Amino acid sequence: MTGSEQTPTSTRERLIEAAVRLFGERGIGATSLRALTEAAGSNIAAVNYHFGSKEGLLRAVIDQTMHAVNEERRRRLDTLEASGQPLTLPDLVRAFVEPGVGLTEGHGHRAPEVARFIGRVMNEPDPRIRQIFAEQVDPIEGRYLTAFGRALPELDEDGARFAYAGVIGLLSSYQSGTLTTLHGQPPEKADDDTNRERLVAFITGGLLGLQSTP
Repeated sequence: MTGSEQTPTSTRERLIEAAVRLFGERGIGATSLRALTEAAGSNIAAVNYHFGSKEGLLRAVIDQTMHAVNEERRRRLDTLEASGQPLTLPDLVRAFVEPGVGLTEGHGHRAPEVARFIGRVMNEPDPRIRQIFAEQVDPIEGRYLTAFGRALPELDEDGARFAYAGVIGLLSSYQSGTLTTLHGQPPEKADDDTNRERLVAFITGGLLGLQSTP
């Protein structure tokens, strides 16, 4: 294969890598196509060729960063439901949270960039961007929303949605690093496994407390 034949694939990957970094650092709306193409050593025509638009590039980035997470969440929920036992809240929280916490494990030195991007896109104020993210993850997250509702029978539909939104909010804060820092300083002793267990316990306890709230 010639170098010119390899160029489209390498250009596509460079654009995705640049988008992960810049979207995470600056926000999606604040990142221009020019900034993306300059960072990728490319041009706007390449964005249009590979993705159709900036929105298409964003969809590709979300798909690449979230695909493994969605598949692992699906596998875990399938296993829990196939057991024939009632879904317990701790098991459900762990099945949802742990793949999200571990989403960066396959990204090597780019893990902080990926985590920052996911945290950013999940908290983006632009409703269109949140809608794009939701479309990419809704098939499996919709199943989890239903499962959380069954595991929290005392909550009405609004309460279940509030609980689920709280889980996502805490997880995205953890992914972006803001949940484990205080005044800009990370904890000195806690390792990733310890913080993961703390997150699962904190979310589970909060959901149980919410169930007893009038």
